[in-house]
Amino acid sequence: MKSFLKSVFAVTLLLAFHTAAACDYPARTEIPNGTTATKEEMITGQKAVKEFVANMETYLDCLLEEERAARAQIEDLAPEDEQLRDDLLNKKYNAAVDEMEKVAAQFNEEVQAYKARDN
Repeated sequence: MKSFLKSVFAVTLLLAFHTAAACDYPARTEIPNGTTATKEEMITGQKAVKEFVANMETYLDCLLEEERAARAQIEDLAPEDEQLRDDLLNKKYNAAVDEMEKVAAQFNEEVQAYKARDN
């Protein structure tokens, strides 16, 4: 029972901390259509993608810092709870990295379409 109460307290503390210091997931940027976009639209798109990637990197740093701070507040974290937290952090982190890669790849495809159109 004592272990259960510690777990409930840890989860409650985690949820309270999470809402107070939640990291903001960046909004996905619009990618210009390379087959119809002007040079200026492609340049604006490139800047937007770079800003999105920078914002995602800030988000990733925030995730790591948030988890470090949350763990510092929790005493006697059970190994299975620690593993669960690690798994959740890894899923969030990897999903964000995947999203950055998808946006960059999509923009690169549109750049190739833009260049092919001008040839």
